[in-house]
Amino acid sequence: MDASATATPFSTLIRTASHEAHIEAETSTFMSDLLGGRLGVDAFARYTEQLWFVYRALEEAADGLADDPVAGPFLRPELYRTAELERDLAHLMGADWRSRVAPLPSTAAYAARVEECARTWPAGYVAHHYTRYLGDLSGGQVIRDRAERQWGFARKGDGVRFYVFDTIDNPAAFKRQYRALLDAVNADDLERQRIVDECKRAFAFNTAVFRELGEEYPLSA
Repeated sequence: MDASATATPFSTLIRTASHEAHIEAETSTFMSDLLGGRLGVDAFARYTEQLWFVYRALEEAADGLADDPVAGPFLRPELYRTAELERDLAHLMGADWRSRVAPLPSTAAYAARVEECARTWPAGYVAHHYTRYLGDLSGGQVIRDRAERQWGFARKGDGVRFYVFDTIDNPAAFKRQYRALLDAVNADDLERQRIVDECKRAFAFNTAVFRELGEEYPLSA
């Protein structure tokens, strides 16, 4: 790798390159309305439902990537969220939640892309892994706090367990270790650029999900 490529850590390149798309996703009308207390718990449940489809795609693929030289090092069981999401959905929707959940078209496309990357391009899977899990460890805590206060969930209890990483004692240290893995990722410069582009694509999927959720839960004028 040439000197110019090594001058900036890859984790920094990913973060800066995807910053604009990240902000667009975070500041969606739906999320602003949800966190601003202008939507009901049913909208929060619908959002949680969409997350389940995405994380199921991420985590069902993990076993097949355990020995992959690119994706394998990123697979950490303490990150997995599917079981927590299922517990949250049972609390939010009732024991029969599985018979009632449905992905939005944008969610289905998002999950399908994760599955496609896991099958055919492990480095692309890493882009989706990074976009979701590092975001959960950071901004997700704001959502948990708001949800607890707005809808009366027990602190770190059922309904918001998705946002609780009980087995990660030091999230800041964990994120540093994760970024070190990114910096050392087994990929050449061209492949690293493709990973950055896939991160942007992941944020675009998130934005599309928020847009469709906003269409389902518009605020009355």
